[in-house]
Amino acid sequence: MAKQVIVIGAGIGGLTTGALLAKRGYSVTVYDQAYVAGGCASTFKRHGFTFDVGATQVAGLEKGGIHQQIFTELGIDVPPATPCDPACAVYLPGESTPVKVWRDPKQWQQERQKQFPGSEPFWRLMETLFEASWRFQGRDPVLPPRNLWDTWQLISAVRPDTLITLPFTFLTVGDALKLFGLYDNKRLRTFLDMQLKLYSQVNADETALLYAATALGVSQAPQGLWHLEGSMQVLSTRLVKGLRKHGGKIRLRHSVEKIHCLEGKVTGVTVRNQKTGESWREEADVVVANATVQNLLKLLNDPHNSFGASDFFLRGYQRRVENLPPANGAFVLYLGVDRAAIPENCPPHLQFLYDYDGIVGEKNSLFVSVSQPNDGRAPQGKATITASSFTDVNQWWTDSAESYERLKQDFVKTAIQHLSQYFHLTAETIIHQEAATPRTYARFTDRDRGYVGGLGQRVSTFGPFGFANRTPVGNLWLVGDCTHPGEGTAGVSYSALTVVRQMGKK
Repeated sequence: MAKQVIVIGAGIGGLTTGALLAKRGYSVTVYDQAYVAGGCASTFKRHGFTFDVGATQVAGLEKGGIHQQIFTELGIDVPPATPCDPACAVYLPGESTPVKVWRDPKQWQQERQKQFPGSEPFWRLMETLFEASWRFQGRDPVLPPRNLWDTWQLISAVRPDTLITLPFTFLTVGDALKLFGLYDNKRLRTFLDMQLKLYSQVNADETALLYAATALGVSQAPQGLWHLEGSMQVLSTRLVKGLRKHGGKIRLRHSVEKIHCLEGKVTGVTVRNQKTGESWREEADVVVANATVQNLLKLLNDPHNSFGASDFFLRGYQRRVENLPPANGAFVLYLGVDRAAIPENCPPHLQFLYDYDGIVGEKNSLFVSVSQPNDGRAPQGKATITASSFTDVNQWWTDSAESYERLKQDFVKTAIQHLSQYFHLTAETIIHQEAATPRTYARFTDRDRGYVGGLGQRVSTFGPFGFANRTPVGNLWLVGDCTHPGEGTAGVSYSALTVVRQMGKK
């Protein structure tokens, strides 16, 4: 009889895990409390416009990339997409000419030499570390290892070319800038702060150097970032198709409220039907949580659970989660506009910082994605603009609806003022407007306090020092952006593939 697997959460990590396990003969059911699958990579529609909820770029669609590997295994067509070139146009404060992150490596080298004279030794180091790290990741290491099989997979992935990364294991990007005498280069450090905040959730001083090498290097060919035709929903739709093709099931509008354990092993979950309010216990041999570490602990917080010898390790796990630095929330403004609002030759992705004295986040910076003609996101002659900014989640959990709405409208007003410096935004060109806050994300994705992007990729939480897919509870697994190698659809897909390999070799 096939093992019964319950997957909590139909984000890209959960769907990928479920579909691959179903392909391998497990009996899989995926539960998600939302109306649509995809989590932070889903979409919603308004007045003919299709808005990507959170993620707007995809890595791993190149030949041999992680998404292509997974779709090929599932027997599902790879979704059509175009490479983002430039991957991003970054506007530093007070400047009208952006730093363009080109896909062609030589063109990107020329751009950075022009923009940041004297910085090439730093970029050469980053390229060297990226090439070594990328080859290492391609050998499917398990990070962090938690048993002998994991450790052997990690050791087997190490080659002589991997050893070049070892001296840099405990360094940050800020440390590397100091080594090259570039730390006082305000433009360079600010550019790195802006880019790394997108990919690692923290700035150059805090981002692990090895993670940054991959995050900054993946934009160039033969890898690259991709713009999906239709919307980000294409990824989850095809993964659901792959799940069902191999006998798996998905139940939307069903939330998992508890994970049940007996003597340190998973026995099942409590599920609630969001439509009817009915709840019941579902038995399972294995539970995979596509969730944050904070959500995972909440699901385990049941007085009837018994953890036996695992209790000691679970308490340490809990202390570690409680001591994590605060994660990020996001404020997102969604605009449906007339195409006349978009400047000619506008790149699909832009990043703006408005004041050197401010921080990358809150109301001082915006990451902007713009739909392209005929990409399926807007009617003919129209376009979508999605502008997001990191924000401290605590300020959004106010005591009154009035104070929350005032804060939200203040963010909306500031964002439109900033965007109007580049786009032609008027009462006539703005057709639809709405905004999301951490409370919105908490409601629709069920992520604790509306956190997005997983853990900051500091040295203490990256790679061998991060949270493992194996949890202290037997037959309970964690996938998603809190595990190696971090956020993004490619990152969580690697996480899912690792869990599937671990379960197969248990």
